Amino acid sequence: MFKKVSIDEAVSLIKDGSTVGISGFMGSACPEYVLKNMEESFLRSGHPCDLTLTHSPGVGDGKDRGMNHMAHKGLLKRVIASHYNLAPKLQSMVDAGEIEAYLLPQGTICQLYREIGAGRPGVITKTGLGTFVDPRLEGGKCNALATRDLVEVIELGGEEYLWYKSFPINVAVIRGTSIDEHGNISVEKETTIVDQQALAVAAKHCGGIVIAQVERVVASGSINPRDVIVPGILVDYAVVSPAECHYQNFGNQPYDAALAHEFRVPVDSLPILPMSDRKIIARRAAMELPRNAVINLGIGMPEGVSSVAVEEGFADQLTMTVEAGQIGGVPAAGAAFGGAYNPEFVNDMIRHFDFYDGGGLDVCFLGAAEVDKMGNCNVSKFTRTVGPGGFINIASNTPKCVFCGTLTAGGLKTEVRDGKLVILQEGKSKKYMKQVKQVTFSGANAVKSGQTVLFVTERAVFTLDKDGIILTEIAPGVDLQTQVLDMIDFDVRVSPDLKLMDARIFAEGPMGLELK
Repeated sequence: MFKKVSIDEAVSLIKDGSTVGISGFMGSACPEYVLKNMEESFLRSGHPCDLTLTHSPGVGDGKDRGMNHMAHKGLLKRVIASHYNLAPKLQSMVDAGEIEAYLLPQGTICQLYREIGAGRPGVITKTGLGTFVDPRLEGGKCNALATRDLVEVIELGGEEYLWYKSFPINVAVIRGTSIDEHGNISVEKETTIVDQQALAVAAKHCGGIVIAQVERVVASGSINPRDVIVPGILVDYAVVSPAECHYQNFGNQPYDAALAHEFRVPVDSLPILPMSDRKIIARRAAMELPRNAVINLGIGMPEGVSSVAVEEGFADQLTMTVEAGQIGGVPAAGAAFGGAYNPEFVNDMIRHFDFYDGGGLDVCFLGAAEVDKMGNCNVSKFTRTVGPGGFINIASNTPKCVFCGTLTAGGLKTEVRDGKLVILQEGKSKKYMKQVKQVTFSGANAVKSGQTVLFVTERAVFTLDKDGIILTEIAPGVDLQTQVLDMIDFDVRVSPDLKLMDARIFAEGPMGLELK
């Protein structure tokens, strides 16, 4: 039987030197109250300290919340995660070499929790081969302090795999909405079901404890057993959070009932993108959609594809998915990313990544911050250590990948005049470069596995073959030499059948786009 405890008691249960698993997806399902008070306890007393923290998605608001609370020398010794950009204070410690830090694929980390809980040696998968998590490149190590080999190349049946090794978890800090008197937890007001149960099982297998942050305690029998996501036999302690520390997500909306799926919203009430680089890229990307496709949309630029689908009236002919586990409906954007309006099914994140890793998607739309001649992409390391999130799982295992992003960055300004793209101010940085700073997507592996790969920018479209990328389309009004080829740091091949991008992309109002 679980014990209801105060926040001070809950934090005191986390012993120095523990490995602590944290639930959350950005702000969704994040135990913010516990994290905040762990920080306050350390600053007051010096405890808990020397912690190893692990979380599968990025957890934070880009400012002060989430994993930013953990960014103190002595509090943290080691981090194993998939994304640090939402926790800039923690990110700074990683880049300064003040803590031992690793980055692994988001889906593989949450799958690893499941394997830890089952007493198995880890996750064996092809996901990550040829990327920076491959130990022949960087092994997911972020700085000089990171000397542990968390990933190993093995051979099975004459084929190469990566073995992501299990490690002990002493404390699971998870979050739900309600807990009943027997400790059963539900998530009726959360936007996502992430990895709470797997973390809890992992901690229990390792002889550790499970601490749950909840909004309320309800009577036994109040929760339909089908709605329980963590059974009471796994929960040791629960702390009831005040409302101001129990965010649905880290967006501006304190509680959006539609994101908790209390009701459905008319999709035509969602905002339409204005004409912009983002809309141009989203429109061209959407032209790669087959009817009835199951797709994934990454955060940022690719989110615009859902807006195009709504504006063109074919959102109901697609099944859009989000890596947090949402299937169907329209993905939420910005700080609410991870949720969805009107989904047909809300999966837990681990089974969702099993589906992705198994090739369940037809097309994925992902960002592309850097691209090189051979089609390698970097979204994980620049002047700061960012991390891949779910990018590696999705990009490595989807038959068709469409990478979305502007050709240059840093001050790029454009407009559309009379159906033509006008570059008003060029970006300061070239994104298509001789060598990416870190390989988050392997062009060579994509070619070897037979993936179809496109790179869509506001002014040009490229495809990938065995010899690298090739320019196949340019925008009307754009000069091939000065505004495309000169903005690329390598000699790019130009298709003999070079075409203009579809004129409808650059016109106001719906395109009249129909799915193939």
